[in-house]
Amino acid sequence: MTGRIRKALSGFYYVDTDEGLLACRARGKFRKAGVSPLVGDRVECTALSGGEGVVEAILPRRNAFERPAVANIDQLVIVASQAIPRTEPYLIDRMTAIAALKGCDVLVCINKCDLDAAEALSECYTRAGYPTVCVSAETGAGLDALRDAISGKLSAFTGNSGVGKSSILNALDPACSLTVGEVSRVLGRGRHTTRHVELYRIAGGAEVIDTPGFSSFDTESLSLELKCRLPELFPDFVPYLDGCRFVGCSHTREKGCAVLEAVRCGKVVKSRHESYLRLYDELKDVKEWNT
Repeated sequence: MTGRIRKALSGFYYVDTDEGLLACRARGKFRKAGVSPLVGDRVECTALSGGEGVVEAILPRRNAFERPAVANIDQLVIVASQAIPRTEPYLIDRMTAIAALKGCDVLVCINKCDLDAAEALSECYTRAGYPTVCVSAETGAGLDALRDAISGKLSAFTGNSGVGKSSILNALDPACSLTVGEVSRVLGRGRHTTRHVELYRIAGGAEVIDTPGFSSFDTESLSLELKCRLPELFPDFVPYLDGCRFVGCSHTREKGCAVLEAVRCGKVVKSRHESYLRLYDELKDVKEWNT
C-alpha cells in the first residue's frame, strides 16, 4: 500500500494510509544507500500485525531538505522575530537561497509583532519579492492573513528556537496542542520544545509540518550547486545580473557591477547583499570533490 509519512520518531515512521496510521520501520537497504525517509515522503509500505509495518520504497520526491528534514513541501514558512530572540537576517537569507535551489516557495512570517513591529525587516523581504506576513501568536494579529497564505498547501514551519513556531500553530488550530517553551532573556534565545518533525492537518484546509529550531549554522550542508547558482537564488539581484561590465562578475567588489550599484542606490537592501557576501565566502572553498 502507499501512504505519506506523518511523523518520524525514534526510528519509527508513522505512515498515513487508507487503512489507518502504520508505525513502520524502514528496510535496511535505505541505510546502506545513505537515504532516510522524511516526513512528507510518499512511500510504499507493507502492513504487519498490531498496527506496524515496513517502509519498502520512497516514491519520487518533489524536493527534500536536510534541516528541516522534510520532503515534498509546497512552501517553506520561515518564522522570524525582532523581539527576543532576534532573528539574524543572514539565517533568513540562507534559507531563502536553499529553498530557491530546491524549487520551493518561501513565506516570511514575522512573529511577536505585538512586542516589535519589525517594520524594517518586513519591508526588506517584501522589497526582495517574498510574500511576508506580520503576526502575533499572543494577540492573534495577522493570523487570518497567515491562514490564507498556507491554505491548500503543505508548509514546513522553520526558524530559530524561540521565535514561536509552535505558538503560531497552536493559535491557528488549538487542536495541535504543541508544547511551548520559554525564551531566556539572559541568552536571548529559546530552548527546543519540538523534538521531532511532524505533519498536522489544521483548520482551514492547510497541512503544516512543525520542525525543531536551528541555529544560523545548522541549516543545510553547503553544496557545489548552491555555489554555482548563488546570484540567481537572490531574486532581488536578478534584474541586475546581466548589467555588469564583466562576464563572470562575482558581485562582490568588481568595478561596473550592476548589483553593487543597485545596493548603493538603495534598490537592493544592504543586509541582503551582506548575506550574499557571507554565503559567497563560505562557499568559495567548496569543490566538486567535496560534494
